[in-house]
Amino acid sequence: MAIAILFIILLVLIVSNIVIVNQASARIVERLGAYRATWGVGLHIKIPFIEKVKRPISLKEQVVDFPPQPVITKDNVTMQIDTVVYFQITDPKLYTYGVEYPISAIENLTATTLRNIIGDLELDQTLTSRDIINTKMRTILDDATDPWGIKVNRVELKNIIPPREIQDAMEKQMKAERERRQAILKAEGVKQSQILEAEGEKQARILRADADKQSKILDAEGEKQKQILEAEGQAAAILKTQEAVARAIALINEANPSESVIKLKALEAFQAVADGQSTKLIIPSDIQGLAGLAGSLKEAITDK
Repeated sequence: MAIAILFIILLVLIVSNIVIVNQASARIVERLGAYRATWGVGLHIKIPFIEKVKRPISLKEQVVDFPPQPVITKDNVTMQIDTVVYFQITDPKLYTYGVEYPISAIENLTATTLRNIIGDLELDQTLTSRDIINTKMRTILDDATDPWGIKVNRVELKNIIPPREIQDAMEKQMKAERERRQAILKAEGVKQSQILEAEGEKQARILRADADKQSKILDAEGEKQKQILEAEGQAAAILKTQEAVARAIALINEANPSESVIKLKALEAFQAVADGQSTKLIIPSDIQGLAGLAGSLKEAITDK
């Protein structure tokens, strides 16, 4: 019975001294009040009554949002600035034994550093140099917290709150800037509209000119085709006339006309020449031939 009780007590004692360290955390082990080891992830067993395991220390990145701090600029403007600090514990031993209340120490160090940096800047520089201020603060805080086993990854100025009168002046300036920007955009819009209208009118004139050009081309083509058709008609008429004359000559040749008929036709031709618009008339030298032609004509009429 005593052995069973002793076994149970021993089992409970062993189980109660088993320590499991979770991922992304560490635990400090002290033996008789002195630092012994830093336990990482896994199963560990401590010696009862001799060793003490401190609370877990998170190794993940942590974020601390500090309340607004009053700061004075180089041109004596008091403003409120609140900061956000991103840090990570890199050495659990230094974090445990390096400083008392590390978060409070970081807050006080942040406020002091912020006042020193802003004190060298004027109001306008403070409002427009956030990135520079953030970089300077991160560098200073990282160096200062390194002996505490803390690494400062990033510092951000969350809000910069100037005095009420300065806020009013800034709002008026921003309003004037918006109105100026609006006027510029409106003027640019009007200008763009005029450019588009001019481009439209230009395109319309070009289209009208092209249409007029095409119309003239079509008219010229029509006139050309008309002249071609007329010329072709005249050529066809001449060809028909020539063909008729050739056919008439051929018929005359086939008929073997008498000398009297030929003389009669010559006389008709001479008469046609005499009735024309010519101012000169050439009379054949053989006038007796004409008399003979007349006699032949008379005989031909009598015979008929």
